[in-house]
Amino acid sequence: MRYLWFAFLGLVSLGFMGILALAAGLVLIFNYYGKDLPDYQQLKNYEPPIVTRIYAGDGRLMAEFAKEKRVFVPIETVPPMVKNAFLSAEDQNFYKHQGIDPEALARAGSVYIQHMLGKNVDVVGGSTITQQVVKNFLLTNERTFSRKIKEAILAYRMESALSKDQILELYLNEIYLGSGAYGVAAASLHYFNKSLKELDIAEAAYLAALPKAPNNYHPVRKLEAATARRNWVINRMMDDGHITAEEAQAAIAKKLEVIKRAEDNMVRAPYFAEEVRRELAETYKDDGLYKGGLAVRSSIDPDLQKIAVKALRDGLVAYDRRHGYRGPIATLKTLTDWQAGLSKIAKPEGIIEEWSMAAVLEVGKQEAKIGLASGLEGKILLEDGKWARKYLNEGYAQGPEITALDQVLTAGEVILVSAKPEAKDHFILQQIPDVQGALIALDPHTGRVLAMQGGWAYGYGKSEFNRATQAKRQPGSAFKPFVYLAALDNGFTPATLVLDSPFELVDRPGNVWRPMNYSDDFLGPTPLRVGVEKSRNLMTVRLADFIGMEKISDYAEKFGITKNMPPMLSFSLGASETTLLDLSASYAMLVNGGKHVKPTFVDRIQDRNGKTIFKHDDRNCFNCGDRIRWQNQDVPMIPDTRAQVQDPRTAYQMVSILEGVVERGTATKLKELGYPLAGKTGTTNESKDTWFIGFSPDLVVGVFAGFDVPHSLGKRETGASIAVPIFKDFMKDALKNAPPVPFRVPEGIRNVLINSETGAPAQAGDQKTLWEAFVIGTEPNSENSFMLDNDGAKMANGQTPPQFMGGAEETIPPFDGGVQQQEPFGSNNVMPIMPPSESTVPPVDSSQTSGTGGLY
Repeated sequence: MRYLWFAFLGLVSLGFMGILALAAGLVLIFNYYGKDLPDYQQLKNYEPPIVTRIYAGDGRLMAEFAKEKRVFVPIETVPPMVKNAFLSAEDQNFYKHQGIDPEALARAGSVYIQHMLGKNVDVVGGSTITQQVVKNFLLTNERTFSRKIKEAILAYRMESALSKDQILELYLNEIYLGSGAYGVAAASLHYFNKSLKELDIAEAAYLAALPKAPNNYHPVRKLEAATARRNWVINRMMDDGHITAEEAQAAIAKKLEVIKRAEDNMVRAPYFAEEVRRELAETYKDDGLYKGGLAVRSSIDPDLQKIAVKALRDGLVAYDRRHGYRGPIATLKTLTDWQAGLSKIAKPEGIIEEWSMAAVLEVGKQEAKIGLASGLEGKILLEDGKWARKYLNEGYAQGPEITALDQVLTAGEVILVSAKPEAKDHFILQQIPDVQGALIALDPHTGRVLAMQGGWAYGYGKSEFNRATQAKRQPGSAFKPFVYLAALDNGFTPATLVLDSPFELVDRPGNVWRPMNYSDDFLGPTPLRVGVEKSRNLMTVRLADFIGMEKISDYAEKFGITKNMPPMLSFSLGASETTLLDLSASYAMLVNGGKHVKPTFVDRIQDRNGKTIFKHDDRNCFNCGDRIRWQNQDVPMIPDTRAQVQDPRTAYQMVSILEGVVERGTATKLKELGYPLAGKTGTTNESKDTWFIGFSPDLVVGVFAGFDVPHSLGKRETGASIAVPIFKDFMKDALKNAPPVPFRVPEGIRNVLINSETGAPAQAGDQKTLWEAFVIGTEPNSENSFMLDNDGAKMANGQTPPQFMGGAEETIPPFDGGVQQQEPFGSNNVMPIMPPSESTVPPVDSSQTSGTGGLY
C-alpha cells in the first residue's frame, strides 16, 4: 500500500507539473503570438464600405456603385429570426462563450479524426462568430497554425472590448454571401428582393447556409445542394428551439426560388447614371464613391427619359433608313440546323433589347419567313422591308424601288428584326444606325437636367462615350442667336435692315474668304429677325464684322458656350467647338430672362448617416419657420440668387425671334404641335454636324446628330431634316398633358405691328406684317428707319446712326445687370403676340432654308 501511495503521489505531482508546464507553455505561446497583433479596438468605430445608390427624381433606384455591394443595418434592426438562423448555423453558443467555444473545438476535432480514419463524414469547423470576425477584419485567410493561435488570442481579447451584439453586427454586415453581396441586407435584396423584415424562415435559413461556401450553394446552378444546406439550417433552428416542428416542416417544403428585382422598380438611364458617377468620383474620390454609402437624388425625370430614348433612336433610325440597307450581319452556311447556327453568331455592337437576331428561312415576293434563336418563327411583310433600298453613304438611298422582298433578303442571311406592334408573329427589318446623336432636356429656371441620352445605346464599345456632355462639336448656325443678341444689345432692333449680299474678306495675301448662304441666293436689305429665322450666313457675318468679334467672343463666354473664342469672323457662323449640354444651357438663359443657370444632374447627396452634404438649391427660405398652419405669419420668401447675365428685354427679343424660326423659318415642322415653341437649327460645313436647340417656356431640349468620326451626313441633310424631327417627337409626348403657355414678357417691352419686309410701322394695305417686340424707346418710325449696307452702318439718308439704332440713346433705360426677372411660373405682364392670321409672313419652304450655313 505504501508503494501504491508513493506512486499515486508521483502521478499527482507529474500531473501538477504537467499542468504547470502546459500553463507555462500557453503563456509563452500567448506572449509569443500575442505581440504586434492588430488593434481590435478600432472595430468599435468601424464603418464598413457600403454601396452608393443613385435615385431618380421619383425616388426609384437608378444605379449602385460599390466594390463590395453592402447595405449596412444596425443590429437592433435585424429581425430575431435572421439572427437565430445564423447562430444556429454558425455558432449556437455565441452568447455563452468568451470568443472560443471548447465544445465546438472538441466536436470539430472528433469529426476530423473520423475523417482521417476514412469515415464518410463532413468536416466541420470549430470557429466561433467572434473568430470569423477576427479573421475577416484583422487577419488573413491563410491556413496555418500560427494564424489560428492569433485568431484565438484576438477573439478572447475582443470579447472583453466589444459587446456580443456589436460583434454580431460586424459579422452580419461584413460576411460575403455570394453573387457580389456582402452582408445580410444586400444578400436579402439580391436573392429575394426583400428587406430583412420581409424574409420568411426558409429564406432566412438559406442566407444562413451561405457563409460556409457561397459558390457551392448557388440557388440556380446548384439548387439541390443549396436546398439540402438550407434544410439543414432549418433543422438546426428547430433543434435550438427557435422555430416549431410545424414551422420547420413548412419551411422545408417551400421551393427555393430567387426573386429578381422588378424592372418597374428600376430606372434605366445608363448615360445619366455614368455622368453622375463621374461627378461623384471627381468630388469624393474612389473611396467616397465606392465605399462611402452615399445616397444621391438625381434630377432625372423617368418619364421624360423614356421619351428621350425613343425619340432619339427613332430619329437616328429614320436618318439611317433614308440612306439605305447595308446588308445582313452574317450568313449561315446551312439551314439544316439554323437554330444552332444562329445561336453561335455573336450579337453585333449596338443591338438594343427590343431587337433580335433572326435567320431568313424562306423568301417570297410579298413576305419572308424568319426564325429566332429561341425557336420562334415569324414573317416579314413587304411593307416592312420597302425602306431597304441600295445604301449610299453621302446621299439618299438610290436604286430601284423595292417591289419584292427577294430584292432585299436571301435565305440563310442573319438579320435584325423587331416585333411589329399589335401584329402576332410579324416582324420589322431593322438595321443598327452608323450615325450617332444625343438629346438633353433641362429646366431653364434651375438648370436641372431632366433627361439625357448620350448615344444610340450605352455599353457597346465607343457608345459608352456620352455625346451630350463629352463630345465637342461645331454648333454651326445654332450659335447665331448670340451674334444677333450682341447686335440687339448694341443698338439694333429686330426690325433693323441688314444687307444680305456677297461679302469678301482677304484674310491673307492671295486668299479671299467668301461665305455663302445655304440657299446660295441673296435677299438684299432684310430685317434682322429674318437673318435668324432663315439662317442667313451673309447677314450674320456682316453683323459680326460691324459689332466686332471681340464682343461676340465675350457673349460666347458669358453664356458658357466656349472660352477664349478666337475673334475671327468664321466663328460667328459656329466654327468654335462646344458640347450639347453647354449650348442647351446657353439657350436656357435666354428663355429664363437672362438669368445664369448651371446645369446639374444631382439635386441632393446624403452621407451614410443621412446627413445632407450637398444641395443644388442651397437658398435659405426666409420666414419659413416650422409652422404648417396659417397663423397670419409673413409669407415665406425664397430669394432669386441667380446672376443676371443678360438684359431680360433683349433676351426676350431673341426668344421672340426664335419663335419666328418655328413660325416662318427653318423649323416650321414644329408648328403642327400647337404649342408656343422656339429654337434654332444648326448645320456645319459639309453637313458633318446637325443640331436643333429648342424650348418651350419651361423646358429646353437640345438635339445633336453626327458621326463619331466626323464626315458628311449627306448633301441634303441638315439640322431641319435630322435634329428637328427628333425634337418634335420628344416635345409631342413631353407636352401632351401640359396646357399651352405663352413665353413670358418682361417689363419694358412694347409690341408693334410692322411691315415684315421693311421693318417700318405697318401701314394700311400692307400684306406682310407681324407683331414685333421692341424695347420701349426703340420702336421704329418713319424718321429713324435705317439700313446696314456694304460699307457698314448708315442711315437711309446717308447719316451714321446713333449708338442705339432706331431711337435716341437716352430713351432706353440702361441694363445694369440687376434687373429682376418675372417669377418663372406666371407673370402679370404677359403680352401674347396676336397678329391677324392673314397678316403673317407666309411660311417659307424649309427644305430651301433649313441649311444653317456653316462655314463656306
